[in-house]
Amino acid sequence: MAIFLRNSQTTEVPTPPRRGEPPTQGPLPTDVIGGMARTTARPTNFAAEPYLTIRKKVHNRLLAQVGPAADALDAERVRLELQGIFNQILSEERVLLGKGEREELFEQIAAEIIGYGPIEPLLNDPTITEIMVNGPKMVYVERKGKLERAPVEFLDNDHVLRIIQRIVGPLGRRIDESSPMVDARLPDGSRVNAVIPPLALNGPTITIRKFSKVPLTTQDMVKFGTFDERFVAFTEACIKGRLNIIISGGTGSGKTTTLNVLSSFLPSDERIVTIEDAAELQLRQDHVVRLESRPANIEGKGQVSIRNLVTNALRMRPDRIVVGEVRSAEALDMLQAMNTGHDGSLTTLHSNGPRDTCRRLETMVMMAGMDLPLRAIREQIASALNLIIHQERMRDGSRHITYVTEVQGMEGDLIVLQDIFAFVQTGIKDGKILGSLEPTGVRPKFSERLEAAGALLPPEVFMTRVRGKR
Repeated sequence: MAIFLRNSQTTEVPTPPRRGEPPTQGPLPTDVIGGMARTTARPTNFAAEPYLTIRKKVHNRLLAQVGPAADALDAERVRLELQGIFNQILSEERVLLGKGEREELFEQIAAEIIGYGPIEPLLNDPTITEIMVNGPKMVYVERKGKLERAPVEFLDNDHVLRIIQRIVGPLGRRIDESSPMVDARLPDGSRVNAVIPPLALNGPTITIRKFSKVPLTTQDMVKFGTFDERFVAFTEACIKGRLNIIISGGTGSGKTTTLNVLSSFLPSDERIVTIEDAAELQLRQDHVVRLESRPANIEGKGQVSIRNLVTNALRMRPDRIVVGEVRSAEALDMLQAMNTGHDGSLTTLHSNGPRDTCRRLETMVMMAGMDLPLRAIREQIASALNLIIHQERMRDGSRHITYVTEVQGMEGDLIVLQDIFAFVQTGIKDGKILGSLEPTGVRPKFSERLEAAGALLPPEVFMTRVRGKR
């Protein structure tokens, strides 16, 4: 018996008006066949039982022909096998599908077996910057800095777990009840965090911070309004002048993106060592050594922390050390590296502002358990750190550099900070925040150091253009 799987169609015929009443306007037909009006077909429900049966048969037949190692094979080879099996099963079951339905069903099956299931089209959408799976039935995305519900769903918790295993498996990471949280990355560098029950009460949770397939440039960031040309000239001089820089900000403020963009100013003739929890930096220089931390194995052994990697990086003859993010005791090793001849290092840190960045550094150094006096810690910070670049995500979803602050040294027991640039908001129009990053009129104390390194900055960079309250 043939199985007919077709879109449901609706036909609405206008009701004749009663005597004395004006004619009513019904919905306009999309096409007319044989004089009959027909509306556009409704979207096919590929979660219906007949389609699920086809998907299961295709998957089982693939495993029987290719073997359990199908996930490890080349994606193109598996896709060719899938196409043949898919056509064969449709023929055997005498399933009749339209061309569009046939292609859409095949793409869903391919995404299940060699891709990332329902979130595959979201990963391929360049307008989406973040994907959040809150259990099988709730998927949200971030687009232009705003959250919205995505029109996709998983079948159940096991379906979400299979996708998580497909992400973390090739990286040697594991996730189970004994280790219910994991950080990972996709092949394109996108950052992935997954949490499963019993910690996640809504079901398996996935958060994916997408990275652009084409790395953003300074021109892109200027176009987006994150910063302007004067900031570009200033930071390029600071990096070439080998200043130690921290990029601070809240979650989702764009710290890693800014770090990626600024890293393009690093000289190509230097040896750069990057250290991250999940490798996501996209440096374009040739001489780059990428290091990634490793969690403990199932026996609780074999862990390699960011702190271990920072210590080891000092033995690798680096010209520059780039740490994706400092979160705890590795801050002490990072400061010591900056203070022992490894100038020009870059890192990011979560904080609410430049002053809070220094306080967080103090706290993280204390986490190293060295029992150092607070003044000694502050002297280390003031000596090692030259510049703090603070970034924020605004209420309208836009991201802006809000402060560029120089660390000038110590005055008594306090670290002296001086704003070089600050974001000046000039108004709000159509819900969008208007403003720009403006100089405060103060030249930094490290200007002579930049000149000695051949990174000259014209006086116009520090001249104020907008006056007003910050």
